[in-house]
Amino acid sequence: MHESVWQIFINAFLANNFVLAMFLGLCPFIGVSGKLETAVPMGAATTFVMLVASLCAYGLNLILGALGLEFLRLIAYIVIIASAVQLVEMVLKKYSPGLFRALGIYLPLITTNCAVLGVALFQTAREYDFAQSLMFAVGAGAGFTLAIVLMASVRERLQLSDVPSVAQGTALSLMLAGVLSLAFMGFAGLGG
Repeated sequence: MHESVWQIFINAFLANNFVLAMFLGLCPFIGVSGKLETAVPMGAATTFVMLVASLCAYGLNLILGALGLEFLRLIAYIVIIASAVQLVEMVLKKYSPGLFRALGIYLPLITTNCAVLGVALFQTAREYDFAQSLMFAVGAGAGFTLAIVLMASVRERLQLSDVPSVAQGTALSLMLAGVLSLAFMGFAGLGG
């Protein structure tokens, strides 16, 4: 069955959201979602890295397949992702040092974000063409951004609330993530 690019986008964005349905990329999701001012740029940076990784992985997959070197895919994808993260780091350090410091260790950790690697591996396994790969990466990145922004919004609101001490901190963050995940299960079936 040939999926349309819009089905792929909706599927990656909502129905199979990498964070809230597949549970990939939880480290930055929990770590950076304390404030909207860091969640939005982290979502944008991760989306950019996903897009670059996806497009490069598509081309690289064609080359490795033609040369019979498919066993090098994983290592090659990791090199692509690390290079894209370095590019994002250099740009942020140069043009937005405050944001660079605010994102802290989570920015270089995009390199090891399993959601980013997942985009490259899933598109290869599903044998997406160029347009499908592009839409898959955009949908996955937008879904990651949506999840982290939703979590940051709720966490900011809860800072103004009277929360019992037993539920504060990590416990509350994990409970919120679970509730958001349950809410996204309602999108199951969308996107084909």
